[in-house]
Amino acid sequence: MTSSPTPPPSASPSLLDRLRALFAGSSDGRLGSTVTATRAVELVREGASLVDVREKAEWRSGHAPQAVHIPLADVEKGARRLSKDRPVVVMCASGMRSRTGAKQLRALGFDATSVSGGIGAWQRAGGAVRR
Repeated sequence: MTSSPTPPPSASPSLLDRLRALFAGSSDGRLGSTVTATRAVELVREGASLVDVREKAEWRSGHAPQAVHIPLADVEKGARRLSKDRPVVVMCASGMRSRTGAKQLRALGFDATSVSGGIGAWQRAGGAVRR
């Protein structure tokens, strides 16, 4: 009895695989580098930590009630306030600084992602904001 030959593995991931990794997280179960605000709200409701990396005046103008405030410049030392056992969702005003903050947290061993569109997108997706 002969077995059918297995096809050779592809040299690189397909476009679909790359898109899945970009928008849904990596294949190893870790978060992708960015998520939509809708997914961020879901992650936080499921127990992820939420970190706001905006400056103090921005934080005072309105923030998610469950967020931990760690300005971007303080991410490395502020990371000790977080648990590596929980995913971390990072937000800012637009999504630019939060990408940097999430990257820094990933380098420290956290499963961290950035909210695309920042706090405005978070609020439009149903995330609470306290003023």
